[in-house]
Amino acid sequence: MDLNLNLNADNLYREDSFNDLKVGAIRRLTPVTADGAVDDSRDSLFMGQTQLMSPDGPFPVTCMIDAKTLPEAIEKFPAALKQEVERMITEAQKAKKKEDSRIIVPGQGQ
Repeated sequence: MDLNLNLNADNLYREDSFNDLKVGAIRRLTPVTADGAVDDSRDSLFMGQTQLMSPDGPFPVTCMIDAKTLPEAIEKFPAALKQEVERMITEAQKAKKKEDSRIIVPGQGQ
């Protein structure tokens, strides 16, 4: 097996985390060059993170936030996470529907 585990030196980011210790966190990924200097030719990325409680315990939710600044990411956090949760629910419903529609053949798998 040939694994390519080389980091792409042209696509490096420094990560900063901002957490309110209650609802969730925003990760800011700042583009940097291979020597660690900020790469002003690329935009920062923002990711929102939270956990929802389910009958099986905490369920992590992570999504990208379309923002240019931290204040903008904070403002857009609720809508971005809500949209991601709705997407996850839709995907789960599709998977359940597909599973429920399978033809059950006696004597095959349990």
